[in-house]
Amino acid sequence: MTATPTNIRLATKLAGQAPGWTVEADAIVVGSGIAGLTAALELRTRVPRVLLVTKDVLASGSTLWAQGGIAAALDPTDSPEAHLKDTLVAGVGLCDPRAVEVLVTEGPERVRELVGRGAIFDRAADGSLSLTREGGHHANRIIHAGGDATGAEVSRALVAQVEAVRDDPGIEVVEHALVLDILTAAPGGDGRPGPVCGVTLHVIGEGDRGGVGAALAPAVLLATGGIGQVYRASTNPPQATGDGITAALRAGARVGDVEFVQFHPTVLWLGSGVKGQLALISEAVRGEGALLLDTDGVRFMPEVHPLAELAPRDVVAHAIVRRMALTGSDHVWLDARHLGAEFLARRFPTITEALAEHGLDMAAELIPVAPAQHYFSGGVVTDLRGRASLPGLYAAGEAACTGVHGANRLASNSLLEGMVFAHRAADEIARAFADGDLVRRDPAARQGDGALVSAAARARIQRVATNGTGPLRDEAGLAATLTALAEVPTDADRRQADGRLLAQPQPSEWETTNVHQMATIIAAAAYQRQESRGGHFRTDFPAHDEAWRLRQELALDPDGDLATTRVTLPEA
Repeated sequence: MTATPTNIRLATKLAGQAPGWTVEADAIVVGSGIAGLTAALELRTRVPRVLLVTKDVLASGSTLWAQGGIAAALDPTDSPEAHLKDTLVAGVGLCDPRAVEVLVTEGPERVRELVGRGAIFDRAADGSLSLTREGGHHANRIIHAGGDATGAEVSRALVAQVEAVRDDPGIEVVEHALVLDILTAAPGGDGRPGPVCGVTLHVIGEGDRGGVGAALAPAVLLATGGIGQVYRASTNPPQATGDGITAALRAGARVGDVEFVQFHPTVLWLGSGVKGQLALISEAVRGEGALLLDTDGVRFMPEVHPLAELAPRDVVAHAIVRRMALTGSDHVWLDARHLGAEFLARRFPTITEALAEHGLDMAAELIPVAPAQHYFSGGVVTDLRGRASLPGLYAAGEAACTGVHGANRLASNSLLEGMVFAHRAADEIARAFADGDLVRRDPAARQGDGALVSAAARARIQRVATNGTGPLRDEAGLAATLTALAEVPTDADRRQADGRLLAQPQPSEWETTNVHQMATIIAAAAYQRQESRGGHFRTDFPAHDEAWRLRQELALDPDGDLATTRVTLPEA
């Protein structure tokens, strides 16, 4: 049977054992990137007890890998209005202008707070913050640290702040913990799950904190990052398996803009057989003047866009894919030789070192690059206060759909968005707690069988998702993707082969189940959107269509059937 978005059914919970231990808190923050750490620090003194849960160690979030920087209108010649305009242009008509206004007006203050928390950014000779430019920006407004190690510095500063208060009884950090499902109260009259009352999680630990447990709280903030492991090649870390987004979906929350996947144009190409997390050649390299050449040595971006190499990422990525097809190549070249060895080593030490590990020298030779999955513009739909459609659920950072990015994220807006909206979500949780709006409830069991996909199926899922929902898409490819994903067994804990179960509930299987559900909803939304816009390009519908200037929001009904709502966005 051919799968289409009209007959997709997904499980509303993961398969696994019942919780063997319980911990209580007033707010749970899931994730330790810039959004999760900011929220936890803001909440620590404003609610009695915060639980910060991270999948690995504190310093392992996606923020660590951010090279480019943080965009904010800090220069006297720049303005929030100019930043807003550039963001709206990159979002191709699908940004919520109210969310963008919040981002650009509150962003500079959040950056100053980050400096106050100990983050050390690069400075100009006069002591002011050094500001550079990246693709889609018409002003120098990107601050960076260590040249190309901004994320690492931001993570260092925020982790240090959390470590300094780790013995505070008002905050507990649980590392090596995979959140499985969001716990909800008894359903209402419509059969939909009730308000949030915590999460189930698996902790790789000792004693009574090992295995599956339940963390109970009336507020859960998801800051779990992106979805990179849905694809065969990504710049994302291995932890990016869409856990928070799929947990929210299973709990009944709405997710939006999931068809918009950003493929970074310039990821180090090491051969067609290479997979996993790949080295990113930051957009800032092009911001400093590096050029893109095809394999014949021809520069091609000036004929594609007025901003040439600094065009929005989707434009550059699509141009590279087309040029590769035209020249019969699987990569293009990035030429930074004219920038000089001394400058490149000083400005891009991390990239220089990463290339050296592969025997490459950016100052002396052309660097092979090709697009790879980089950022997810969709996520859990939230309002301007970080509230999801499910009471008690909040989201921030890459796991959230705030309306800031629309169809395509503007370079270096992601770290800023994580800070701004995590701060707002924390404010809202603190207000709701103080006003008595957050009420503890008992979790209710969710009906139906739980899903479990064997970890052995992950490579197959990634191959199917990469082929069907990559930079260039079409109806036939998306239909084939949905069909192939529907054929993946999701009952691995109940299905036998050769007298043994396909798999047991454990972290690699739970993550693969999330990857499978994530790939399914991306393909479903991409199949339905019959136009091209931002991070979604349909070769069979290559033009924008104003009838599609709307957001697709997806949700599961109580039986797990996937439904889509089309939401009209405010005018800019």
